Amino acid sequence: MDEDPRKLSRNAVAIRLGAIGAAVVCMACGFAYVGGWFTPGRLTQGKVIDGFEAVNGKHVGFRRNHAKGLCATGWFDSNGAGVPFSKADVLAPGRVPVTARFAFAGGMPFIPDAPNLVRSLAMQLKPPGGEEWRTAMIDIPVFPFDNVQAFYAQMIASVPDQKTGKPDPEKMKAFAAAHPAFVSAVGIVGKRAVSSGFANSTYNGLDTFVFVNQAGASVPVRWSAVPVQPFAPVGPQAAGDPNYLFNALIADAARQPLQWKMVVTIGHAGDPVSPNLPWPDDRTHVEVGTVTLDKLTAEDAGTCTDINFDPTVLPAGMTTSADGIPSARSAAYARSFTLRERERAAKPPGAVTEAEVQAGGRS
Repeated sequence: MDEDPRKLSRNAVAIRLGAIGAAVVCMACGFAYVGGWFTPGRLTQGKVIDGFEAVNGKHVGFRRNHAKGLCATGWFDSNGAGVPFSKADVLAPGRVPVTARFAFAGGMPFIPDAPNLVRSLAMQLKPPGGEEWRTAMIDIPVFPFDNVQAFYAQMIASVPDQKTGKPDPEKMKAFAAAHPAFVSAVGIVGKRAVSSGFANSTYNGLDTFVFVNQAGASVPVRWSAVPVQPFAPVGPQAAGDPNYLFNALIADAARQPLQWKMVVTIGHAGDPVSPNLPWPDDRTHVEVGTVTLDKLTAEDAGTCTDINFDPTVLPAGMTTSADGIPSARSAAYARSFTLRERERAAKPPGAVTEAEVQAGGRS
């Protein structure tokens, strides 16, 4: 008798997930955290941190996610195009300082650079007056999970088996069968064009936020950092240099300042807030300014080291939406920050050293 086509479909999904296992794990670790109040008594900040350490190992003094990184500083030139949508001072015409961090998703601070690792750009934009805009973006078009419970379930399914050192494919298969939204989102992610490095990657905020203007009118928004540097396709992994993508970024910045256009997508009232679902292509895109990063420093002595890139730190004129993931991330970002502050004295040097930065990326 012929096999049930639904079973065949599930098997095909499992095979595909196995083929991109490392990338999926990085995506799972890449963007969301879980706050305890979403499922009181069951899912807490501590459990999620324990989950990250079960997947990645415990690395004292490092961020529990986006552990391998490099600091950057520069500025944001606002062109004023965002003013009709938001009263935030950071969007008024002018220049404000930026502290940023490039990183890989996942909690392994010494993982060798590889083309399939999810890249991130986190920024703190700090205009005069004490308000801040903090944002954490990654280079995939949608987030693979529709809620925080699904994220946590996938993370636990990804915990390496003690005998094989790899995730159990049967657990991943069962997770995929129970979470069709995840399978659909992974399909979208798999179609993206991966760039050659950090400098020419597009970074997406993914979550839905709300802009509020001076008149009190509000609109749902998502934002992205779109590179001015020209796109080039991803190349093969470099042999013999575990930091080759970071070193390429350092070399790029040594040649000239790196720039990204900040682009805000204006949503409609009925657009989904869940980050696993894309918005229609015909939504209005507004270029609100340009981020320029002209100085890189190793994280061991960098200005980004003590910043918690909490995406709910927003100025007046920007708020969170019904999308619960930013609030969940905020809770566990705080937990991770507290842990690494306690562990500061025991933290070893990071993988990307100041010597590499000063050498212009020539390791």
